[in-house]
Amino acid sequence: MERILFGDNQFFGVNHMSEEKARAQSVRFSDMKAILDVLDGAYDSGIRVFMCTTQDRVEEICDHVRSNPARYAGLQFYPCMPYAHKYANAVTEHGLVNAMRKFMPSGNIVGTLMKGGLSLARKDMKGMAELLIDGEMKMFRGLETPVIFLQNVVTDLILGLGMHEAFSVFADHVRTKYKAEPGFITMNLPRLLDALDEVGVDNPIVCASINKLGFRMCGGLEAYERIVGKRRFRPVAMSVFGSGAIAARDALEYVAGQEKIEAIVFGASSIENIRKTKAIIDDIDRVRLAVPA
Repeated sequence: MERILFGDNQFFGVNHMSEEKARAQSVRFSDMKAILDVLDGAYDSGIRVFMCTTQDRVEEICDHVRSNPARYAGLQFYPCMPYAHKYANAVTEHGLVNAMRKFMPSGNIVGTLMKGGLSLARKDMKGMAELLIDGEMKMFRGLETPVIFLQNVVTDLILGLGMHEAFSVFADHVRTKYKAEPGFITMNLPRLLDALDEVGVDNPIVCASINKLGFRMCGGLEAYERIVGKRRFRPVAMSVFGSGAIAARDALEYVAGQEKIEAIVFGASSIENIRKTKAIIDDIDRVRLAVPA
């Protein structure tokens, strides 16, 4: 993985601390040019990964990158799926059956569900999951997607239902069909790692909130520090600023100073903040790597 990943929350009105800020960002980035200007700023700062949801407007970004291959040489996408709001909105607008037909290219599975109910369709769940992944990945055709993440909404739902075998279905399909590494986003790092061990997903890439305040860290700060230090997995830190509650250098010194954290994902609305964040991480890494173990 790349060390620094640029996220997309700010583009789609997601802010975990301020609804007012989220609304302002949503208005500002309703213009695709505003999104592309910030992405260009991230790319020109040396960031080569866009970690993004499969929100409908991301397809426009993908089209733009495909149309300008020289401008975006080396740019990688880390898709995060599924984008739950897309499916919820489709059910509201079209009804459950038509929404399923919209997102699933095969009508056979829908027919099974309708005729026999969920219990008779369980044998098709693996195929259904693979079709949904394929549907989400269509917008990234021709682009580099070396890591594909399962969104925390679904990851943590699977955890709650105890359907841990779904994790291996996702991992196997991503590796086989897309030659990519599977990743998992979660709000419950301890429980997810146990579940992945249970179904044989070895040395997984896991993205979780990691910050010095314990913000959105289920199980608490000490548990996460112990897990990051001792468990075998590839950590990606998100929510590193505690949604703005932690000063940038303090936040990044805490996260980047943990040797086993492989990558840091952050979002920003201004090019200046992107440059500053990358510069701080680079500076911390230079110092850390220069000190003998």
